Amino acid sequence: MSLISPQFPPGFVHYPQFFNQEEQRQLISQVKQAVATAPFYKPTMPGTGHPLSVVMSNFGPLGWVTDKENGYRYEKIHPRTGLPWPALPHLLEELWLKVSGYKYPPEATLINWYRPEMKSKMGMHVDNDENNFDAPVVSVSLGDPAVFRMGGLKRGGSTLPLKLYSGDVIVMGGESRLYHHGISKVFYGESDLVPKGGRINLTMRRVNSVIV
Repeated sequence: MSLISPQFPPGFVHYPQFFNQEEQRQLISQVKQAVATAPFYKPTMPGTGHPLSVVMSNFGPLGWVTDKENGYRYEKIHPRTGLPWPALPHLLEELWLKVSGYKYPPEATLINWYRPEMKSKMGMHVDNDENNFDAPVVSVSLGDPAVFRMGGLKRGGSTLPLKLYSGDVIVMGGESRLYHHGISKVFYGESDLVPKGGRINLTMRRVNSVIV
């Protein structure tokens, strides 16, 4: 069942517990398989080279990467191994078909690991490195719960909180597609789903308007 709150902008939808516990375990298993060939790496901010607190990998034909020298972008290969990213799992293909309302499949699925030892969070930001904003961003939460915050079209100002639990899915489409958002708190140690603890977030994105 989806939940649409009038407080959140049009196009934002929350699906509590979209994935059951067995499906969550399957997704974590597929993340483990993916990072065996496309290992987690620590991305850095453009210009400053300041490291993000999360580590990242990707599923799909494209992967979102960032570093000091070349900034935010999508690449076909892993920045450390030079190999293509692993294919998108079937469960995530089905999710996109069910909730995105978009005719083309996702091209990039970013895997973020919020690690307990780093007390990882994610600052307020907009997903705007794509060439296409018609498709929504579809996000899956796995592991420890977290507080998601939705801001506005401009940086700063008040934010709306939403606590996300393992198995939850959110869709940011329509007007909400270019709203600022972030993760202000992770409740570390409340789930044992993720090996070595923490939270895994899977963010599915369409990069181009047509298949390339």
